[in-house]
Amino acid sequence: MSDTDEHQVVHLWSLDEDVVLLGGDNDSVTVLSGRWGAQRLKTDGLVREALRRMQLGPVRLTNVGRTSDSGAPGHLVLLPVLRELAHLVVRTIAMDDLLGPLLSVHPLHRDAAFRLGTVPAGLRLRLVVGTSLVLRSDGLAMEVRDSPYRVVVHRPEAVWVVGMLTLPCRPEDAVAALPLAPGITRGVIGYLLAAGMAVPVDPPGPPAPPPPDRP
Repeated sequence: MSDTDEHQVVHLWSLDEDVVLLGGDNDSVTVLSGRWGAQRLKTDGLVREALRRMQLGPVRLTNVGRTSDSGAPGHLVLLPVLRELAHLVVRTIAMDDLLGPLLSVHPLHRDAAFRLGTVPAGLRLRLVVGTSLVLRSDGLAMEVRDSPYRVVVHRPEAVWVVGMLTLPCRPEDAVAALPLAPGITRGVIGYLLAAGMAVPVDPPGPPAPPPPDRP
């Protein structure tokens, strides 16, 4: 077994590299300028600090601040704001070993809205047919035609997971085959699914029969 069995998933957030933060009319407004123009956003101290740090690189939201100016828990304030800015935000999965990110998802379209879901058990998954893989300076870039995202694979551990999905594979089979903590393997698969790089290959099961009529 590998020492990666002891590591946990870390979810990181950053602003896309072409996003610039600008001052607004007052301290409660921040303007974000990116490839799709400028966007005005109502902000408080917590949100402004989070955006400032995200412009510098990937951050854990729990490390930005505990509470907002209003006293609300930080994540309850930040998550709705970042959903509104999903087309400007790069989502990254890492391990807590300080060796760098595993994989990152970059928005390519104005309507990109990255949403992580539950990785389905027992359902075979595979990479989308036609997925392109190009080696770049920052890792292995994955793209699918008309997809709102580009995925960049940064570390060998994530490449292992991608390799498992070149043929139909159940998540639990990937977990059993790879020397990674189950949460790491499932986490990478979840990011690939949310980015549209992996899809189920099995047809959905028949609908459940309706309940019997009550007498």
